[in-house]
Amino acid sequence: MCHCSGTKQSYIQRLFDEGLDIQDISRRTGALSGCGGCEWNIGDYLKELAAQRASGTTINK
Repeated sequence: MCHCSGTKQSYIQRLFDEGLDIQDISRRTGALSGCGGCEWNIGDYLKELAAQRASGTTINK
């Protein structure tokens, strides 16, 4: 999901599942701290994960 840091979607999901928020994920991975091209994709993905968690379903990507 982040080309600058090489952070993959599956790692972002794992960190989210561990309870990290977007700022913590950025600090841990370096995502969202380079060119900014991943900002919307990661933000939208985290919103989707949160909605899925709230509804009791999971995302399998």
